[in-house]
Amino acid sequence: MHALLAVLLLAPAVAAPAVTAPDARAAAVASVADGFATGTTGGVAGPTVTVSNSADLARYAGANTPYTILISGRISAGGMITVVANKSILGVGSTAEITGGGLQLGTTTRPGNNVIIRNIKFSNASDDSISVTNKAHHVWIDHNEFLPGYDGSLDIKRQSTNVTVSWNRFSSTDKSMLLGHSDNYPADVGYLRVTYHHNYFDGSNQRHPRVRFGEPVHVYNNYYRDIGLYGIASTENAGVVAEGNYFEDVPFPCHSTGGYAESNPGRLVQRANAFVRSGPCEAGGAVTEPSTFYAYTLDPATSVPSLVTAGAGVGRI
Repeated sequence: MHALLAVLLLAPAVAAPAVTAPDARAAAVASVADGFATGTTGGVAGPTVTVSNSADLARYAGANTPYTILISGRISAGGMITVVANKSILGVGSTAEITGGGLQLGTTTRPGNNVIIRNIKFSNASDDSISVTNKAHHVWIDHNEFLPGYDGSLDIKRQSTNVTVSWNRFSSTDKSMLLGHSDNYPADVGYLRVTYHHNYFDGSNQRHPRVRFGEPVHVYNNYYRDIGLYGIASTENAGVVAEGNYFEDVPFPCHSTGGYAESNPGRLVQRANAFVRSGPCEAGGAVTEPSTFYAYTLDPATSVPSLVTAGAGVGRI
């Protein structure tokens, strides 16, 4: 195991990543961010505190110094809690939950950079469950669970970039993951570099993700099961690489060159995906390869359902 991890960490970036055995991947839970969020350290430089109510969570999350914040039990929030730079927000065990509200990373004057959010269930949010906004960068969102809320589960927008979304579970959510503020916000061009890998979309509806302007956006080794509308949408000239995903009962796995709804067409490269009782993946155009920026290891698409159902969500770390 140690030898295998050493090889993975030292492997050079290549356009066609190696495929590793499913049992090796299932046994290893990352302790550091990968993908575009590589280098994110969160609140490691500061003290560790434990919180069990929204007032304490808001106080430490909004502090101007680093903190590792441990969430114990269920916290009821009345709205969005602002998270500023250099924070780790980690759930304790398998019962940490934020309900009725969500986390907003950064404001126009206080950036939400270098933030880690792991092992938390989000339910019944009055707006978004997590909003990464206002030029936030180096953000790792890992091993969380998202249940339905009022708006989006996880939005990344307004010139935010260098984000990794990994090993999360989205259960019956509607607007699961938005990337890019709107069709009328071209200021996002040159930003929105995001990695989505090993997420479980279980009976969710749309936006897995819906992308505007960002390139490259890397969507790999995710499990799409019983999806209502569509899997991935690349629009407004975004560049998406979708590879090694498993689409099961998905009517439209990918929208891209034909546009989607009111949005203009995007570009999408698809390779090594599996389609079971699903429609075609619309693809076309050239996209910058993610391996230009980081090394990664691709699991075979056929192993994704077992890997992701066993490893995604809370209580795994």
